[in-house]
Amino acid sequence: MRSLLVVLALAIAGCGPRAQIPAPADVADPPDSAIVTNSGLVYVPLKKGGGITPRPDDKVIVHYTGWTVDGTMFDSSVSKGRPAKFVVNEVIAGWTEALLLMKTGSKYRLWIPEPLAYRGEEGFPAGTLVFDVSLISIE
Repeated sequence: MRSLLVVLALAIAGCGPRAQIPAPADVADPPDSAIVTNSGLVYVPLKKGGGITPRPDDKVIVHYTGWTVDGTMFDSSVSKGRPAKFVVNEVIAGWTEALLLMKTGSKYRLWIPEPLAYRGEEGFPAGTLVFDVSLISIE
């Protein structure tokens, strides 16, 4: 967990996005069709992937954009022009849970409550966070 916090802190602080990506219209409130897991993760599949599902110890390559529920973008591999690589179980709990549900080629919109995100860690976005995540591949 700590390694993800370091990775995302560097991404947020040192390598800021080049361009803002507008927040989706439903950023503040997921649609009624959203799926809610037992942990409180909320997600909507935006694109169905036909590939394989990663395991917790797999390294994945993803594109993502993250917003706070007020529509403020705080990070984006898309606007940086390069996908992110990380091990599935070394990211925030909400990402790990979502990635284990996804297949390569899929894209999900996630609403991650604070207990599954940064849990109030100083220097990180607070509250529920919204991410569009595309699972490109598994290394």
